[in-house]
Formats: sequence, C-alpha cells, structure tokens
Amino acid sequence: MMSIPPDEDLTLLFTALHAAADAAVLARVVAAGYPDIRVAHGYVFQHLVEGPMRISDLAHKLGMTPQGASKLVVDLEGRGYVWRRADPDDHRNRFVELTERGWGSIAAGRAARAAVTAEWRAVLGDAAADDVIAALQRLAAHTGGMRELLARRLRPRH
Repeated sequence: MMSIPPDEDLTLLFTALHAAADAAVLARVVAAGYPDIRVAHGYVFQHLVEGPMRISDLAHKLGMTPQGASKLVVDLEGRGYVWRRADPDDHRNRFVELTERGWGSIAAGRAARAAVTAEWRAVLGDAAADDVIAALQRLAAHTGGMRELLARRLRPRH
C-alpha cells in the first residue's frame, strides 16, 4: 500500500482548506452581525433563495425526515432567519421562507466568500491563483462536485 505524505495528499489538503474556508467565512459573517449563524444553516438557505418551500419538500432536499427539518426550521425561526406560514391550499402543511435577517445573512456570506477569495488570491498571486482555479475546475468537472453544488444538491453531513 502506497503512503502519501500528508502535505501531498489531495484529500487531506482539500479537507484542511475546506475547514479553513468555512472558519474564515463564518468569522466574517459573525462579525457582520450574525453571531448565531452556523455553516449548516447555509444548506437550508440554499433551498429558500428561490422562494418559499414546504417543510416536507425542504426535508427531502436536505435528505432528512420532515420532523428533523421542522426542528431545524423552528430553530432558525427562533433566531429570526426564517418564518413559517400555513399553506393556503392545505393548512396541514407549512411553508418556510427567509426573513429580512435571513437574506442579510446570505448577503454577508457572499461578501465573506468574496473577501476570503481575494485574500487567498493575494497569498497565491494572480497567476498562481488562476492556475489553481483552473486545476480545481477540472477536478470539479471530473467529480461532478460543482454540478451538484450549482444544482443545490449538496447536503449537510449528519
């Protein structure tokens, strides 16, 4: 069995960079006025940016039970990021949608990602950053990872 040094192991490097990126983005979002936001909340928000959604549909997209999604939504509602309302066609169902605070946290997240990207580009320099981006785009195409991301099919890890 071949052993790869940790600093040459792509999976370890990606894991380390993913954790560092999450931490850097989260720190900026918290500093922007969202101290109770969590990385996992983004998985919910990604499905709500296109408009209100039934909790049962959200659960399906998140790969969890309706009860689990409902609990998550109640927590986010308590934090002021979403609100629930009755389905006008079937009052047994509830729709969930982003509040102004939810939209604000999304904008803060986007700004934070842009700032982290700019910081990391500065560390690499433009030419090297362009090379890294091109290589990552090839890997994302090979793995289908970017396709899944853009289709909003990434799910939180349980």
